[in-house]
Amino acid sequence: MGKNNASILIVDDDQDILFTADMFLKRHFAQIHTLEDPNNIEKILSTSSIDLVLLDMNFALGLNTGAEGLHWLQRILSIVPDMVVVLMTAYGDVGLSVEAIKQGATDFVLKPWKNEKLLATLNSALLLSDSRKQVSTLTISQQALQKEKAVPDVIGQSSALQHILKQVEKVAKTEANILILGENGVGKDVIAQQIYHQSHRADSIMLSVDLGAIPESLFESELFGHVKGAFTDAHSDRAGRFQAASGGTLFLDEIGNLPIHLQAKLLRVLEQKCVSPVGSDKIIPVDVRLICATNSKLKKLVDDGKFRADLYYRINTIELSVPPLRERAEDISLLVEYFAQRYCKKYQLNQKRVSASAIAKLEAYDWPGNIRELAHTVERAVIMSDDSFEHQSNHGFLSAQDFILPQTNNIEYTDRQANPFNDCNLERIEGLAVKYALEKHEGNISQSAKELGITRTSLYRRIKKFGL
Repeated sequence: MGKNNASILIVDDDQDILFTADMFLKRHFAQIHTLEDPNNIEKILSTSSIDLVLLDMNFALGLNTGAEGLHWLQRILSIVPDMVVVLMTAYGDVGLSVEAIKQGATDFVLKPWKNEKLLATLNSALLLSDSRKQVSTLTISQQALQKEKAVPDVIGQSSALQHILKQVEKVAKTEANILILGENGVGKDVIAQQIYHQSHRADSIMLSVDLGAIPESLFESELFGHVKGAFTDAHSDRAGRFQAASGGTLFLDEIGNLPIHLQAKLLRVLEQKCVSPVGSDKIIPVDVRLICATNSKLKKLVDDGKFRADLYYRINTIELSVPPLRERAEDISLLVEYFAQRYCKKYQLNQKRVSASAIAKLEAYDWPGNIRELAHTVERAVIMSDDSFEHQSNHGFLSAQDFILPQTNNIEYTDRQANPFNDCNLERIEGLAVKYALEKHEGNISQSAKELGITRTSLYRRIKKFGL
């Protein structure tokens, strides 16, 4: 029978007891620490990973009240609240045993012990220790699960979006590692959640980690966990993200920001499917479905020696590219209406629709910040718009003027109908003709282009030219 992978601390002032216990228990457990002076308990708990403490009840010569054992029991629990402590004494006082358990001891053994009884007691206590750690990990998992519970909305009907959604449907049911590429703000996290919710692991957890936001010094602790005392601020054991997400999905966002000297550690975990918390020699098996995302040109980073080729191929069994918003302009009107409703509700304002001219203006913009920039633009428009319009025709609508974009308009743009031929300036006539067609067809690009006698592409160029 193999050894239990546990670390046990034995505290007793009798060297013979320490020697005997050490000789017996080291045949059954991975690590045995012995301590003669209980005043050193705090030091060893701060520097070593201990799963169970076997603590004597009496230390002062001639005293057998058990008061010292109870004192050190409380001291241990004040340092590590979840520590499993088994007390031992040569005096079988039932009342003392009950009091010790009331104060937090897990169990109680009598000296001299029978080896089989001692081993059974410690193994039972360690099962409790494992259960407590699992509860801690489950708490982290459940908190994350609540955040990921709602399926995110995917808004749009463009062919570019439908193509990526068909790819998601194909890969979601597999266990393949996925790499999602795309510019900032295109919704890579939404695509990751779509994969998760359509996967066989949807009933388990999905944890998200922004690698670009983790300091290098905390990378291993965040992903792989740590034990108490592993570093200055490690006041207690903590499960890492891999362990907390085991059985579910782990989403590593901005994987391209991971320094190359840390990439080897991530690769090793992915290959071996196990983690070792910082400050511990324990090996903890993990089972995660990995999804990564980046806005970096990862293949170029590999070619430049800034990203490990072996890690690159490990994380992108399947590669998905999310299109930028400028390549799915036909989705903008749906997204704008969606965000307008969301933010009106958020700020407890009357629901507003978006005018056709405003939609045309937004469709003509390049959106370098993609959907995130669009959402912020709509939110600002909702907040700054006036609910009491002078013109009844504008009531309940967001007009083109409500949307502030980082570009200079070449013509004055309003939501009022205008005669496009009130002067002979050709550029102005062209701009107003485009505006008039868009107004007439309520922002429909195809119908407006047809009436103007130009292609959709030509119309988009003119919309951009005149800032419509």
